[in-house]
Amino acid sequence: MIEPILDTDMSLPRRMKHAAFVSARVFVLPGLRLGIRMKVFGLNNVPRRGGALVICNHLGWFDPVLLLAASPRPILWMAKAEFVKYPILRWFAFQAGAFPVRRGQADRQALRHAQGLLDDGMLVGMFPEGTRSKTGGLKEPFGGASLVALRSNAPIIPCALVGTDGLPLSGSKPSIKRRYPKVAAIFGEPFVLEHVAPDGTKRSLDDLTDAMMIEIARLLPEQYRGIYADRCAESHPAVKRESVVFTGLADPD
Repeated sequence: MIEPILDTDMSLPRRMKHAAFVSARVFVLPGLRLGIRMKVFGLNNVPRRGGALVICNHLGWFDPVLLLAASPRPILWMAKAEFVKYPILRWFAFQAGAFPVRRGQADRQALRHAQGLLDDGMLVGMFPEGTRSKTGGLKEPFGGASLVALRSNAPIIPCALVGTDGLPLSGSKPSIKRRYPKVAAIFGEPFVLEHVAPDGTKRSLDDLTDAMMIEIARLLPEQYRGIYADRCAESHPAVKRESVVFTGLADPD
C-alpha cells in the first residue's frame, strides 16, 4: 500500500518511514510465509487511509513484529517501557514507531501519545492483556485500550494471532505441538464502541474492555479463547459496525 508515501498531508519523515516499511515488507513477508508458514487473512479490513486502534491477543515476544509484517500499513505499537533499557532494541523499536507505556499504572503520557497518533490518521497497536499469556488463552485484560478508543473516538480493528505460542520466547507451551511452526494473522472487521446503553446509562470501562476482547475471541480457535470461551457466541451489545469513520481524515471516504 503506497498511497501514504504520496500523501502530502503526512510529514516527510513519516512518508520516508512508510516507504521503508513497504520496501522491507516485500522481502520479510515472503520469508515468514516460507519459514513459519505464515498466512494472513482479512487484509480488506485494514483501511487504506485513516486512523484506527489495532488490538490483538498476546502469545509471544515476536507478536508485534509478525502483525506489523502482516499489515499492509505500519502499526505503531504501544510497548512495555522496559524495552528502552536495551539500546539496540530501543533503536529498532523507535524506528518502527513504537512508544513505551508503564504497565500496571495509568500512563497518561502514553495514552495521550496514542490519541495524538490516532488523530493524525495512524494505526496504533495495543495488546489489551498487557503481557504474554502463560496458558495460550485470553486472560484478564487492562482497560487502557478501551480508554484510548473512547477518548479518540477511533474505530477498533480486532486481530488474532494463532500459532505464535509455538515460536521461541513465547509465554506458554504451544496449544498444538507441531514439528514446524504454522502461524496465522487475522484482521477482523472494524467496529466502534457505543459507550451509552439503549436505556441511557453509561457502560463501564470494564464492560467496554470485555466487548473488545470478545471480538478478539471470535476470531480465535476455541483453544485460544481462554476466559472468553463461553462469552463469544455473539458480539457484545456495545459493538457497532455501522457508519465506521476512521480518524484523521479531512475528507473521509
